[in-house]
Amino acid sequence: MKILCSLSTCFSPSFQDQTTHQGRESEATFRIFTHSELKSATRSFDSSNKIGEGGFGTVYKGRLRDGTFVAVKVLSIELDSLRGEKEFVAELGTLGDIKHQNLVTLRGCCVEGAHRYLVYEYMENNSLHRYFLGSQEGRMRFSWESRREVAIGVARGLAYLHEEIKPHVVHRDIKARNILLDQNLRPKVSDFGLAKLLRDDKSYVSTQVAGTLGYLAPEYASSGKVTRKSDVYSYGILLLQIVSGLPVVDPYQDKQRFLVEKAWAAYEAGDLTKMVDAELNEESVAEEEESIRFLKVGLLCTQETAKLRPRMSEVVEMLSNKIEMLNVSISKPGLVPDLRAIRTRNAPHSEVSTSSAAAHASSIWSSSNLAR
Repeated sequence: MKILCSLSTCFSPSFQDQTTHQGRESEATFRIFTHSELKSATRSFDSSNKIGEGGFGTVYKGRLRDGTFVAVKVLSIELDSLRGEKEFVAELGTLGDIKHQNLVTLRGCCVEGAHRYLVYEYMENNSLHRYFLGSQEGRMRFSWESRREVAIGVARGLAYLHEEIKPHVVHRDIKARNILLDQNLRPKVSDFGLAKLLRDDKSYVSTQVAGTLGYLAPEYASSGKVTRKSDVYSYGILLLQIVSGLPVVDPYQDKQRFLVEKAWAAYEAGDLTKMVDAELNEESVAEEEESIRFLKVGLLCTQETAKLRPRMSEVVEMLSNKIEMLNVSISKPGLVPDLRAIRTRNAPHSEVSTSSAAAHASSIWSSSNLAR
């Protein structure tokens, strides 16, 4: 039988004294787990149950006592960088209230001693990266219909975060690894809002930029300023990747190492067709035309001038063919060529590891920090 653990039994005495009505409301929207429950569900976090790893921590597949499968993220962040227990749970409650068919559902958490775990719904087909962009042996053939649905689904999820909820949410690390797929290949954006769990004064984002090379918007890399248009850029790169099946960065190439460079060269040459994944060569002419339109949308999203990039709601309409693309003007895309191009806010010329920086993000929910 599924039991909701009371806040007073799951947390330290100091937290019990701080419990408020807001905390009790959080309990109603997501489940509080004990460490022993999650340890049992994951068989002591056995390596055979490991299903992913990222800047924020390692993810394990777990099976609850009622038979439900979940994904348990073990936060690998220094405890003193996290907000207090009360704030942690209250903010998780906020994340748990965010519901959309293209966002991964946060089912609960555990805050017990030094342990900090997040519990998500389990995605049967893992990530877009593993399912579609992994090794040739492990990847699945991805039809155009599936790619279309994934591209539009991710765009809808981001449009919801950017424009439909307040305060707005900027993801800051949109990439194939953070797009999960359910049993029907419906895409769900994961790890959104995790930055909100950290203390601003302990966060490295005050001095470092978070993100992944290849997906990183140039203006964000150079200034550290968080805007929704930074997410739009990252989405544009993802869209180019979905259509082409190519890696975002090709380490074996001396020229045009970056996917966005290849796409721009093909666009200027009037030959975007060559950017369409060869796996789709049996698709119809209509689907080929649609794939070229998607590539143009991807280039629109990656334009160097951030204000020229469309909003995510506009992206959804363009992908759904509700906005005419024939006479659209596309300017040159921006690019972060290497980590040396990334500035830190307090140390402008130092190099940073984007994976490590992503693990130390600050609160990004203040509307005053968000551009159009």
